[in-house]
Amino acid sequence: MPIPMYQAAVPTIIRALKNLADVTAKGQQFSDAKKIPPEALINFRLYPDMLPFVKQIQIASDVSKGGCARLAGVEPPSYEDKEATFAELIERLRKTIAFLDTLKPEQMDGAETRTITWTVRGNERSMIGQQYLFNHVLPNVFFHCTTAYDILRHNGVELGKMDFLGKP
Repeated sequence: MPIPMYQAAVPTIIRALKNLADVTAKGQQFSDAKKIPPEALINFRLYPDMLPFVKQIQIASDVSKGGCARLAGVEPPSYEDKEATFAELIERLRKTIAFLDTLKPEQMDGAETRTITWTVRGNERSMIGQQYLFNHVLPNVFFHCTTAYDILRHNGVELGKMDFLGKP
């Protein structure tokens, strides 16, 4: 029996991005309360060869909108990577969620067996839709959401597992 690709992708990713927006808002509240310059958290990275918080949010957004758009057979919106504040990062996540809300289940019908092709750093890649969702899109969304959470948690923002998971 085919897996309903829309149900596996869109609601799951929207929930992750809403939770990430809430986590980001807590980062802003922490920065304000502790009088920490916001750019110190926004540009923080866990290790020198890792990307900073701002890039984690941007990539989570890009993978979410790009992955779901490809599965739906539509062009993903393009966002400039110019966010420099918590408010701008939250707005980017909200724009991504708003785009995902426009997608309909019937647009993804049959996507599990279609070949999905995309470009990463100048290299073209292809996968069958179901593999693309479960082996590329979802792991990448959760990796970047987790890393963003970890950056804020490492810096003292009071976050717990339920902040990441959200309310059931």
